[in-house]
Amino acid sequence: MLLSVMLIASALRATPSAEPITWQIDPTHSELTFRVRHFVTKVPGTFKTWSGTIVADPANLAGGSVEVMVETGSVDTKNDRRDGHLRSPDFFATDSFPTMTFKSTKVEATGSALKVTGDLTIRGITKSVVLTGEFSGTFGSPAPRQQRIGFAATTKINRLDYGLKWNRLVEGSNMLGDDVEITITIEAVRQ
Repeated sequence: MLLSVMLIASALRATPSAEPITWQIDPTHSELTFRVRHFVTKVPGTFKTWSGTIVADPANLAGGSVEVMVETGSVDTKNDRRDGHLRSPDFFATDSFPTMTFKSTKVEATGSALKVTGDLTIRGITKSVVLTGEFSGTFGSPAPRQQRIGFAATTKINRLDYGLKWNRLVEGSNMLGDDVEITITIEAVRQ
């Protein structure tokens, strides 16, 4: 889910001795995806509309910050009927909860490895999650809007923790799994 995107971004914040650098997530070069079990396989999905800001010094990512906002109505699993069900009160309840958010609370960096802890809010329920991933580097001149920074991260959440409880029993087995794998890849532009 959106959670993956949020997770990677949260690993960044400027050091006390360096000027904070703000980066805007470029959604055309970034991806937020999720996978959940359906009977015997995992079905993928994404969100078409999301945005976020990272504050980070590429030379010292520890202590950075990230905030991500996802429009729940933009869910896309390449199946119109399923997407409509995901927008309903059984899942995201997009009329009542049009967005979900992630806000980092702690970023740890060891070399290019990142661990981003933050608050994920879905359907008005906030839980702490941990994203693990890596810093992919920077590209371009340091001039604003010419430099890019990249990250990738993953996490796993239990959808029941966020009130996404709908399921159906078929031949003695649940149709859906409870664990949701979230992956996020981010390319962000220096502001």
